[in-house]
Amino acid sequence: MPQNEFNLNLMEEFRANGGKVKGRFDGFPVVILTTTGAKSGQQLSTPLVYTQDGDDKYVIIASMGGAPKNPAWYHNIVANPGVTLEVGTEKFEATAEVVEGPERDRLYAGQAAMMPAFNDYEKKTTRRIPVIRMTRKR
Repeated sequence: MPQNEFNLNLMEEFRANGGKVKGRFDGFPVVILTTTGAKSGQQLSTPLVYTQDGDDKYVIIASMGGAPKNPAWYHNIVANPGVTLEVGTEKFEATAEVVEGPERDRLYAGQAAMMPAFNDYEKKTTRRIPVIRMTRKR
């Protein structure tokens, strides 16, 4: 199944089941991230696993499975940090920031502890995998 079709099916399942999904993401926290395209200006949605850093901060990692380049959504966030998140049955606005230094390492390690595949992603690529923290707008 092509990646876009996989993502569309996953988002459909997420929305139909109050944020719950089965398959390889069963039991993992999934967020639907909607960004504004850096070049197109269009709204683009992607399902991703996440961790939390406090009550109103959500952390995602631009691993792309350890690919040599960053995912398109990462470039969208850098260009347009205002995002929309869907968590469970909630949908809300947030501001994204790329986290650097020791804070980046702490957040990456936290997600890798919960989802060990992230340890493998770092080993598969020479790029420094970006970590993004999104703060819910109040």
